[in-house]
Amino acid sequence: MGMDTVGTGFSYSESLDGYYLDDYEFVAQTHEFLRKWLELHPQFLENQFYIGGDSYSGIPIPMIVQDIVKANEAGSLPLINLSGYVLGNPMTDSFTDVNARITYAHRLSLISDALYESAKNSCNGNYVNIDASNYQCASDVAAIDALTSDINLVQILEPSCSNTTPEPNEDVESVRRFLTKVSSPTATHWCRSYNHMLCSVWANHKSVQVALGVRPGTKNFWQYCNTTLAYTKSVTSVVSYHQNLTNADLRLLVYSGDHDMSVPHIGTQQWISSLSLTTDESWRVWSVDGQTTGYTKKLIGSTFTLIYVTAKGAGNLAAEYMVKECAAMIDRWLPYFPI
Repeated sequence: MGMDTVGTGFSYSESLDGYYLDDYEFVAQTHEFLRKWLELHPQFLENQFYIGGDSYSGIPIPMIVQDIVKANEAGSLPLINLSGYVLGNPMTDSFTDVNARITYAHRLSLISDALYESAKNSCNGNYVNIDASNYQCASDVAAIDALTSDINLVQILEPSCSNTTPEPNEDVESVRRFLTKVSSPTATHWCRSYNHMLCSVWANHKSVQVALGVRPGTKNFWQYCNTTLAYTKSVTSVVSYHQNLTNADLRLLVYSGDHDMSVPHIGTQQWISSLSLTTDESWRVWSVDGQTTGYTKKLIGSTFTLIYVTAKGAGNLAAEYMVKECAAMIDRWLPYFPI
């Protein structure tokens, strides 16, 4: 099960206060919702339960998982048959995630060897918390920022586009005209976010909302990305939560699109290494339809299993770029088959 905060999708609050959340409140609300939902649907109590998400969900999900584990241990009812959790391109530690971008930029030849070596030496490997008196470090990082400023961080091979997709109005014809224009031979480039406009057209169609059981009057307009949420990002690192969970009887699948520079796989592998798990299966190829799709490795604790996977050529979110391959990955992982 994947979770999002109040205000996303068709979710809503009956009071204004309900829209003001931080990470801790979101975690508490999600945990409460899960137990209430299982109380209402007891036929699912014996099912294996997994919780997952991508990108910023990498922060609250391990917190939710830890809350569930602790509540189960305390005997809270109903017990949630938690089997594991899944994280894609997960934000995990604000320092590690951002700091890894410069190493990633060097590996992908976005910056020169000379500039990278200078930055590494002058900044002592810390490209986030820069001492204002360290002129050389500040200068090197500024030069790197200039070289990568027009790079699409979520998929470095695709055009750099606005973070916000122009929201269509309810006139489907206007959307059709816009998409025809941007897909014509004279268009300068194509942006993945244009696809999201189709989601808005679909989700705002009255027949769709009726079919989904959306309560009339609760949502004036569905948006692919709601930038008006009053959400406070109050947690900067959840590595300690992952460390605590390595003592539980759980499975964790972490996967990274290897062309994502916003949450580079380099940083993800750094915090995974810090968990001090034992390598059970070394780095190897995984394939779909006989083609190399990425690479994977398996780490274990006494009762904990972590499988790390890269998706070759994918960005953030990996499944958006490699639908078939990521579906195959999950289809293999859930029933305990090798990826």
